[in-house]
Amino acid sequence: MEISNKNQNSKSSGNIVTAFALNLIFALIELAGGLYTNSVAILSDAIHDFGDSLSLGVAFYLQKKSERKGDNKYTYGYKRFSLLGSLFISVVLIVSSVFIIRESIVRLITPQEADATGMLILAVLGIIVNGAAVFKLKKGTSYNEKAVTLHMMEDLLGWTAVLAGSIIMMFADVPFIDPVMSLLITVWVLYNVYRNLRETMRIMLQEVPEQIDILEIERKIKAANGVKSVHDLHIWSLDGENHIVTFHIVTDENVTPADISDLKENIREMLFNEGINHVTIETETKEDNINCIKGDNCR
Repeated sequence: MEISNKNQNSKSSGNIVTAFALNLIFALIELAGGLYTNSVAILSDAIHDFGDSLSLGVAFYLQKKSERKGDNKYTYGYKRFSLLGSLFISVVLIVSSVFIIRESIVRLITPQEADATGMLILAVLGIIVNGAAVFKLKKGTSYNEKAVTLHMMEDLLGWTAVLAGSIIMMFADVPFIDPVMSLLITVWVLYNVYRNLRETMRIMLQEVPEQIDILEIERKIKAANGVKSVHDLHIWSLDGENHIVTFHIVTDENVTPADISDLKENIREMLFNEGINHVTIETETKEDNINCIKGDNCR
């Protein structure tokens, strides 16, 4: 099983590296093409693609970093480093988007002609490159791969919009189409940045994962044979994928150590099926719980 996991991690890293190379090379071509065609829409997507390349580079680094287990510095492991990467990338995209919005507004006030044919060629190339990256990543199982695949799908759709706009500009004198597309692409990027930041902040603030019903979890724990009550139940997530739960259960006074061991194993199996893979259970008798409420013998 360990060998299989290592192979999967290696494959995931390889997929991300391939997507990174494709995206970075095309971003450089795109930057030159945007300057040549005088298209602010293509320049805005070039900046976006450089952000994507940064995302892919960070994703690769974190894919390797996340394999590290807990140590004396980070006892839960290194999975939360992905949140720092998410924040960094979001800030980069926000700053670049502000500059693109400013340039697009200037172009709307004083329209400039763009090379529609050059835009068409770059759009077709963009669809091919981003389509290849999506194809490479779509079968990935890691959290990084899924997030990167969504990012590349956004790029693919953005280039489809540029393709449509360039065709319109080839047959009609509508130079405002280019900055309008740039604004739409930028708004789209900022919307997804907002969604990403919102999810990141929820995790950092240790909100209960959205897909987990804490009341249902509490009900299932209470329903376990031998459990009298549950308290101090806390559920949070390390990185949006690896969830943690800690709680106290009150049992009868006459339970044996073997009974408690079986009870914990049953509860852990139930919680694993609910998508929670790190469980800490504290057991106490009814008498212990009463003393704790009074302020004595609390641990």
